[in-house]
Amino acid sequence: MGKEKQSESSSSMPNLEPDPEAISEFVRIHDVFLSFRGEDTRSSFVSHLYAALQNAGIKVFRDDNELQRGDHISTSLLRAIEESKISLIVFSKNYANSRWCLDEVKKIMKCYRTIGQKVVPLFYHLEPSEVRHQTGEFGISFQNLLNKISIEKELVQSWREALRQAASIKGSVIDNRGNESEDIKDIVNSISQLLNKTDLFISNNPVGIEYRVQDVINRLDFQSKGVQLLGMWGMGGIGKTTITKAIYNKIGRNFDGRSFLANIREDGVKIAGQVCLQEQLLFDICKERTIKISNIELGKNILKDKLCHKRVLIVLDDVNTLDKPNTLCGSREWFGSGSVIIITTRDLDLISGRVDKIYKMTTMNENESIELFSWNAFKKASPTRDFIGFTKNVVEYCGGLPLALEVLGSYLFDKTKSKWVLVLEKLKRIPNDQVQKKLRISYDDLKDDDEQEIFLDIACFLIGMDRNDVILVLNDCGLHAEIGISVLVERSLVSVDDKNMLGMHGLLRDMGREIVREESPRRPEKRSRLCDQEDVIDVLSKQTGKQSVIGLSLKLPKANAKCFSTKAFEKMKSLRLLQLAEVKLDGDFEYVSRDLRLLSWNGLSHIPTNFYGENLVSIELENINVKRLWKNTVRMEKLKILNLSHSRCLTRSPDFSNMPNLEKLVLKDCPMLSRVSSSIGNLKKIVLINLEDCISLCELPRSIYKLKSLKTFILSGCSMIDKLEEDLEQMTSLTTLIANNTAITRVPLSVLRSKSIEFVSLHGYEGFSSIVFPLIILSWMSTGTNDLPFPFQITSSVLSSLVSLDVPSNRIHELSSFSNQLPRLKSLWVDCISEDQLSIDSTTILNALYARISMEFESAANTSQESNPTSILIQMGINCHVTNILKEILQV
Repeated sequence: MGKEKQSESSSSMPNLEPDPEAISEFVRIHDVFLSFRGEDTRSSFVSHLYAALQNAGIKVFRDDNELQRGDHISTSLLRAIEESKISLIVFSKNYANSRWCLDEVKKIMKCYRTIGQKVVPLFYHLEPSEVRHQTGEFGISFQNLLNKISIEKELVQSWREALRQAASIKGSVIDNRGNESEDIKDIVNSISQLLNKTDLFISNNPVGIEYRVQDVINRLDFQSKGVQLLGMWGMGGIGKTTITKAIYNKIGRNFDGRSFLANIREDGVKIAGQVCLQEQLLFDICKERTIKISNIELGKNILKDKLCHKRVLIVLDDVNTLDKPNTLCGSREWFGSGSVIIITTRDLDLISGRVDKIYKMTTMNENESIELFSWNAFKKASPTRDFIGFTKNVVEYCGGLPLALEVLGSYLFDKTKSKWVLVLEKLKRIPNDQVQKKLRISYDDLKDDDEQEIFLDIACFLIGMDRNDVILVLNDCGLHAEIGISVLVERSLVSVDDKNMLGMHGLLRDMGREIVREESPRRPEKRSRLCDQEDVIDVLSKQTGKQSVIGLSLKLPKANAKCFSTKAFEKMKSLRLLQLAEVKLDGDFEYVSRDLRLLSWNGLSHIPTNFYGENLVSIELENINVKRLWKNTVRMEKLKILNLSHSRCLTRSPDFSNMPNLEKLVLKDCPMLSRVSSSIGNLKKIVLINLEDCISLCELPRSIYKLKSLKTFILSGCSMIDKLEEDLEQMTSLTTLIANNTAITRVPLSVLRSKSIEFVSLHGYEGFSSIVFPLIILSWMSTGTNDLPFPFQITSSVLSSLVSLDVPSNRIHELSSFSNQLPRLKSLWVDCISEDQLSIDSTTILNALYARISMEFESAANTSQESNPTSILIQMGINCHVTNILKEILQV
């Protein structure tokens, strides 16, 4: 990629204090903001770079309104810079002759300093030093601007400083002696790596992380031929997960494969949880989802066979029992030479004598604590002058615990001095060693009961659930869940991951459950929520439950399944959340609360006949052992979520006629399911249907194509499905279609005709439609012109919707086969290997266009229509610029 230039040492960079107004959390809409001088590069280098980035699936913001620019940069453009993950600056000789460009680079460098935006400078036919010091042709253009208009001295200096900083960042020189197409390819690869989605999110404010990461890495021997095990031990909230994520990101690409298994403490106690972790490990490293692990022992053999020759990095996060690491990495012989296994835990005894080295986590020192707290409390690296004393008191109280610093800092953000005084007084009454009670301060000051109720529901029952599903359930419970969850996220009490799943740190989870326990320490039946296994078994066995109970969860291993009488629920009239696994209930289901909103029952063996479900919003019946659900019609007016996944005996779907408000239907991995009720076409509000791995399903009901509200349709693994009907076009809201590993042998035209599909994974093609659709068309071209499904079958709207069509030079002759669609393409890219080849290909393209144009002229003459060349070309969809060129060609 040309010559690379290293940035100047950090000591030469000014220590500018971040602007608090610039560091608010912007939604990153764009992957890349492209800054350039149009008259130098728009029609050449930048246009090719822009197209290459788009074709790589990278969302680029490019300002195309340079001709209408005024003297000052627009607010919308400033916002676009803030909303971009990376700024890509193309410095050219006339870049500094534009006040607009200089304002752009000034704003970009401000985002670089304050919100950590990545900046990639490109020096187009320039040396970095010319930009850094404003010399050479670049310096001349800069001076020309200063001579033209009167500019304040301070503004000029800020431009110079921004140019110096930008040119000091490692970038690339694009000289006129190299291969520009190769340079662009390298640039796209570099940007793609910077946007790598496989890296894990670390922290909004990564204070004190880098040197700890390096300290851990220094303990590893990367020349070792053996398998290294490293244990990381420390109390909850001290940052074990954060540091291991950073290590994973930093060294992970040096291995054949990598896997970060988070929250093993939680996932390992779920039904088949350890098997799921084995499957996740296998997929992360081998990318295989087709292998189904039926039991733990089989999983061990599969892992050993698949990984024994691979050099891997594996992180087992938050391990609390020995059986989990034994399940996932039972022996060093399972992994290839040079592999590294990292285990994080709160329990030193779990790793002592079992790992090669133990890294003891340390708390933050005073300076680190002040900085981390300040980023959360003041949105900058140091406290406001009036709050320095208060800050030191809070930092001392937190004892260097990162989680406490973040939670209390977020809580105190934007509070008055008097509020700080009250908080500090309250902190003095709580013993320093009781971390949970420190964190409870944020809970106690939540604005209303709704927010506290939502927090407790999540802490006891809803961790790991989809945020949108939780909102649907809790809203129907009378809670304002969307607003409430947003507040909890802002206060660092709840997190939402990139898959939209709710999360909560273990300390916060324990704090919430302790709050519930304190409602009635000795009488669990009087509490509002029951989630402790021993307490729940005690209450159900003795049938002592009271009306105060609004939620109950009992998830047992299959080997320890228990049976209770339904009379245990007789007095729990307020029960709204019920989660059971490997639990049997005998008796009359009339005893179960009619206020129930969420029912999750794993391993259900029979369907209750007199169960009242009219108020249910979410039903999750995974792994049920029944052939058919609800033989009799059951009215479920409020039901919005139905999940029957992994039900191996289920042969047909339920009747959907009485579920008019259903929004989400999941029938994943139901191997005996052979029929989906035609009543599915009545679901006017459905947005997601997941039929993945329903291997006995041969066809879909025709009515399913009438679902105009459906946004996501998943059919992957339905190996008997061999076609999608042309009626797919009627799904006007469909944005995501995933149908890999089916019997579909050809992409149906209805997919290409769809105006709504944005992402498709079908018949070996996967990606955004603007990229995938041209590839599908080219695959048709490769079968020969006699087999080509257009121009007769593809409508012109299909081709006109394409961003571009890439044609290899060895297939350019096939363009004549769809010449009547050729003028409608927005752009046509042809790969040419020489100037002679370019001449030949250009002739072929013009001949194809000429044939089409001649046919139009002849048709116009035969029908006595308007035969003016310009009007005919415009009717064909050719724009004015191309029309003028073709008029000259026709004259020749």
